[in-house]
Amino acid sequence: MNDTPDRSLTWGQGLVLGAAALPMVAFGGMGGWGTYSNITSVFHRSATALGVVAAGEGAPLVLALVLVGLTMLGQSAPAAVRVGLWTLPAVASLTGAAVAKTVTEAVVFAVTPMAMCVSAEGMGLLARRIVVYRTGVDAEAQRRNATVMQRLAYHRARAANHPDEKARQASELKSWKLAERVGTGDAQLGVHLVDVQRERMTAGADAALAGMFALPVTAVTAPAVETATTPEPLAVEGPAVTGVTPPVTEEDTQVTDESETFEPEPVTPDTDPVTPPVTLEEIAAVAGVPVPVTGEPLTDAQLVVVLRHLRYSDDPPLSYRQAVAAFREGGFVGGEQRVRKAWGSLMSHEESEA
Repeated sequence: MNDTPDRSLTWGQGLVLGAAALPMVAFGGMGGWGTYSNITSVFHRSATALGVVAAGEGAPLVLALVLVGLTMLGQSAPAAVRVGLWTLPAVASLTGAAVAKTVTEAVVFAVTPMAMCVSAEGMGLLARRIVVYRTGVDAEAQRRNATVMQRLAYHRARAANHPDEKARQASELKSWKLAERVGTGDAQLGVHLVDVQRERMTAGADAALAGMFALPVTAVTAPAVETATTPEPLAVEGPAVTGVTPPVTEEDTQVTDESETFEPEPVTPDTDPVTPPVTLEEIAAVAGVPVPVTGEPLTDAQLVVVLRHLRYSDDPPLSYRQAVAAFREGGFVGGEQRVRKAWGSLMSHEESEA
């Protein structure tokens, strides 16, 4: 599927491309007229000259039109068309050089037919670039890459399974040579590779900045419960009252001087100080998630559990970079984006608790 939307040529682009195509057609026609004049000066017969022009420049013109038409339709040109664009003008050049009477004439007669060859190639290339610009599809590059990949697949299979050792070695070397040609001339492939590398560089820079600017957050511990203490007795004039006065009896209606003192019993809190979970299993149980296992994909909640366990495995708590390093060394599986998101969730939870 093509990700590049269709783009139309602007009025200025169309004008410039049309102006560039006109000289190609003009010089190609001038090359044909030059060949006709050269042959006529030797044979003095127009029919012979027209035959040479038809074979040497007329046929390449037909192939050039076929090339342009196929290119505009988004199709690659057959190999016979590309070979004919260069072979037929070369034959006309050899014919002109053979019939020339002098060396100077031979050089001139040989060079003249090449004007049609260059004009045909130029028009084909221009049409191809227009199609690539508008659709984003380079049919010629796709054809070459498909051919290379087909040959590469054959030689890899031959290098792996052929019974002859020499044949395997030859295919191994050939496959490495073909691998060098994969993607050659494919501009769309180059753009996609640049996009992939740009995303990786962005992710790496984001992770580095997150590690540099992450502020350490202290561990949240349960508040300590203060032990109730017995208040000191109030200082009053007269005998110190240090305890509970016994009741008045019939034998003695006065308060006795001696009073019994009672040691106050210490008041204990209803609950012991809360101890945060230490092991990974305990943290996973508190969070209500399965215990994370190394080497297996983890959910977002499990990532938070693992990072919390690693962060408070040392005193002071680990930073983001240290926690990520411990995460990788521990064999846990998680992408950089998901780990960074889980770390942010952990920091937000700690700040809210604080």
